[in-house]
Amino acid sequence: MSRSNIVGPTTQLDRLPTLAADLIRRRVAVIATTGNAPALAAKAATTTIPVVFSVSEDPVRLGLVASLARPGGNVTGINYLVAEVTAKRLELLRALVPGAVQIAVLVNPEAPVTETVLRELEGAAATTGLRIRVLKARSSGEINAAFATFVHDRPDALFASGGFLFTNRRVQLVHLATRYAVPTAYSDREYVEAGGLMSYGTNLTESLQQVGRYTGRILKGARPADLPVMQSTKLELLINAETARTLGLTVPPSVLATADEVIE
Repeated sequence: MSRSNIVGPTTQLDRLPTLAADLIRRRVAVIATTGNAPALAAKAATTTIPVVFSVSEDPVRLGLVASLARPGGNVTGINYLVAEVTAKRLELLRALVPGAVQIAVLVNPEAPVTETVLRELEGAAATTGLRIRVLKARSSGEINAAFATFVHDRPDALFASGGFLFTNRRVQLVHLATRYAVPTAYSDREYVEAGGLMSYGTNLTESLQQVGRYTGRILKGARPADLPVMQSTKLELLINAETARTLGLTVPPSVLATADEVIE
């Protein structure tokens, strides 16, 4: 029997309690999760088996831990930044498309972080004179339908929110952004590596590595209550220079100078 299992991203959130209960029956030593919903399901399933999470929302507000410094109980993990970098990503997108007035925002209304992201975006747009048009997509078909509206009401640029749904369909998103020639800002480097224009956000690989390190420490005897919740502060900006040229955009030297990686 394995000593630890991973509860990973799923689009069938109603199955999470069953999956968590199955891990409890297997008497695993640690449950490692990624995403808000899996973390909450694991916490609800057990008060004894250690749980290590990676979440985008404040884990105190979510009810996962008592405090960041002193988690208490059997749960600890990593809090990676999402809403906090929203305004900066919008600023970078506008730097790439300086004439932009109307920005389409693609969100999954079922993602826990969507409400916070939209609130941050609306506040940032209000101070810069940008108009925000929200497009909602819960599936591959709805993503296609959202882009199809660009035929009649084309935005100057697109802000794609993060989350497992969009990450799992990043090739589709990048393909559609290319097809409609819409400059798009994404949350993670995987989009830019797939041909997207730019991304700005937390280095999720680093966050998951920290989950692995905490899991290892617990397997060696550490208690979750003694491991403070870590906040991932490493942010990275990626630019796809080839995509920028295809879109007829000139990347400002100031943006190039701050980019962690430029893909040619």
